[in-house]
Amino acid sequence: MFLAKVVGNVWATRKIPILKSRRLLLIQPMDPITGVTRGKTVMAVCHSIDAGIGDAVIIMDEGSSAKNHLGTGPSPVRTFVFAVVDQVQQEDQIKKYT
Repeated sequence: MFLAKVVGNVWATRKIPILKSRRLLLIQPMDPITGVTRGKTVMAVCHSIDAGIGDAVIIMDEGSSAKNHLGTGPSPVRTFVFAVVDQVQQEDQIKKYT
C-alpha cells in the first residue's frame, strides 16, 4: 500500500470483461507530507472510488487484494485505487489534500 497522486486517465476502446465498468488512472507515488511526486507513473484500476486528476489516493499494489476488493476471480489486475485521502498527519505535521 502506498500514497500516490492521480496524474492522468487511460482511455481504452476495448477492455477485457473484468475492466468494462472500471476506470483506468495513471498514478505516481508521492511523499505523504510534502506532496512531491517521485518514482514511476503506473496504471491503476478505479472501481467504486470517485478519484480524479490531482487527487491523493491510497493504492493497493498486490494481486490477491485486488481480486478480493474488486470481486473478480483470477485477473490481470494488480494495482488499484483503494481510497481518496483527505489529509495525512505525521507527528505534528498535517498535510490536507481536499
